[in-house]
Amino acid sequence: MNFFFQTWHWSISGFLIALIMLTLNYFGKVFGMSSNLRSLCTIAGAGKHTDFFKFDWKSQRWNLVVVLGAMLGGLVAVNYMADPSNVTLNPDTIKQLVKLGVDTPSAKLEPNVLFGKEALKSPKMIVILIFGGFLIGFGSRYAGGCTSGHAIAGLSNLQKQSLKAVIGFFVGGLLMSHYILPLFF
Repeated sequence: MNFFFQTWHWSISGFLIALIMLTLNYFGKVFGMSSNLRSLCTIAGAGKHTDFFKFDWKSQRWNLVVVLGAMLGGLVAVNYMADPSNVTLNPDTIKQLVKLGVDTPSAKLEPNVLFGKEALKSPKMIVILIFGGFLIGFGSRYAGGCTSGHAIAGLSNLQKQSLKAVIGFFVGGLLMSHYILPLFF
């Protein structure tokens, strides 16, 4: 029983993800989180204003269940399975974070300055969050899917465009974290 209330080894999670992807492929379904935003906008009536949102969202109901499962899974993981003691950061990374004013995740899994309530007290962080959200939305639409859709579903289906997108995600992430993010802190 203790197994269910601790952080799982990556190989167990990886196996379960592969099993889910094989099942989705078998049933002809394509996984992706950003496509759910289109479904939610369609449900809310956006199809009255833009043709992009005019489609049969009911055919994507199963994918909305994936979003609900991800939210519930995150809730369970944070509240019942989180074990910050197994997060080990390189000492050089900790020094760089401290230099940027980001508290290190000692006894927690995420820095409060970025993910805590104090982030919402800073106008600069609110602007960063809004601008970052816009870039994520634009990027996932421009790339034809989000990181989870391309990296998990697209690569498992051997799609060349997903390989290109994943390479772009990683290059962009590296450039952002090494050159652009330090300008904001």
